[in-house]
Amino acid sequence: MSTTPTPPATPTPTSSPFAPYARQKTILLTTYKRDGTAVGTAVSIAVDGGRAFVRTYDAAWKAKRMRNNPEVEIAPSTSTGKPTGPALHARATLLTGAEAERAARALARKYRFLHGVLVPFMHRRKHWRTLHYELTAVTRP
Repeated sequence: MSTTPTPPATPTPTSSPFAPYARQKTILLTTYKRDGTAVGTAVSIAVDGGRAFVRTYDAAWKAKRMRNNPEVEIAPSTSTGKPTGPALHARATLLTGAEAERAARALARKYRFLHGVLVPFMHRRKHWRTLHYELTAVTRP
């Protein structure tokens, strides 16, 4: 009687720490200045499988803060950035190439007009470079 091994579990939106954010339109992304001061910004989020993505542009202060300190906190929020739930600690990783394209597609799928048309148009018009970040949940002691 032989049994076939079960394949390893792949992350699904329900098993991901980002599952609560799958239907969330806006999150409060808290980044940190060099002196440790927290700065919150309302941003759009897209969850694709077990991965969460956000987008910004190269001249944004939050991009500079994430470059200096990739440790961030995210929390569900209103469109104005008022938190509506508990925060989750995460690490932001800048994506390039095919991974950045995947993030762009995930955002455009969720926000057809905003991230499918308007944001890319404005970034091109202002000559900004669009940056996509993947968020990875971090457990803190």
